[in-house]
Amino acid sequence: MVDHVVEENVNQVVDPRKGVPGAVPDPPGFELPLLLFAGFRTLIDRVHAELARQGHPDLRPAHGYALQAIGPGGSTASDIGRRLGVSKQAAGKTVDRLLALGYAERTDDPADARRKLVRLTPRGIDALTRSAAVFDALRAEWAARLGPGRVRDLENALRTVVPPGTTSRLDATSWLGGA
Repeated sequence: MVDHVVEENVNQVVDPRKGVPGAVPDPPGFELPLLLFAGFRTLIDRVHAELARQGHPDLRPAHGYALQAIGPGGSTASDIGRRLGVSKQAAGKTVDRLLALGYAERTDDPADARRKLVRLTPRGIDALTRSAAVFDALRAEWAARLGPGRVRDLENALRTVVPPGTTSRLDATSWLGGA
């Protein structure tokens, strides 16, 4: 009979900290991805609010991914779709919206007259330049709040656990539900 066992210590085989004075239990595992996503979402929302204030009110997060996928030299709709992880048709729809908003233009491919390239316009380059500056300012805010060392430690820790080559993957729009 174990009626003399203190209830707090019964689960010490499962959780060795149970019943240990001052032990702080780890949060449940599902909180980590939610906190990472909330941090991501907070940064992206703030970037787009600032971009709207700076003259880019129609730019949406999916557009930012597409502008990155177009790149400095331009890309075909197929290449954009591949980089975004969406079909050529879905990429084409996003490109059409960027064309209508003045962020991109279609041009002939100088290497192959049968192909059309999507290129950034000065407005598209301006949006990317401004977003880079806003991201730098937001990182500086985090560093001021958390301390520069903690922000660097966070970035380095994430680089350790994120598979190499995936930090520049642009297919989050398809993974999160739309381009």
